[in-house]
Amino acid sequence: MATPAFEELVEDFEFLEDWEDRYRHVIDLGKAMDPLPEPLRVPATKVDGCASQVWLHAQFEGGKLHFDGASDAMIVSGLIAVLRILFNGLAPAEVGKVDAKAELGRLGLNDHLSAQRSNGLRAMIERIRETAAQEA
Repeated sequence: MATPAFEELVEDFEFLEDWEDRYRHVIDLGKAMDPLPEPLRVPATKVDGCASQVWLHAQFEGGKLHFDGASDAMIVSGLIAVLRILFNGLAPAEVGKVDAKAELGRLGLNDHLSAQRSNGLRAMIERIRETAAQEA
């Protein structure tokens, strides 16, 4: 149930055979995001459970999820970008139906993140799902 944009990302990752190239691509995705405005970097948007500082700000436009985020770690910013590609544009009810672990597994992320980063990624996914469930 991946979005067309996520399917494009999967294709990009298939083209990048070396994990270091994939890692750089994730970082580049994070660098390409617009910065999260400082006024949105508040305790209410901060995600607990991440080794680095992470903020996610969600909005629902036209009944669809749109979230932005930021982190003080480059790889985590990239992971936020990947999650945006996976979840943005979905209706709140659709967010809970996405098997994030399986979809991210298609990128090989499950096998190449440290335990701390994996925990942080799960915390971000949980925050996105909780936010969508409140809107549904």
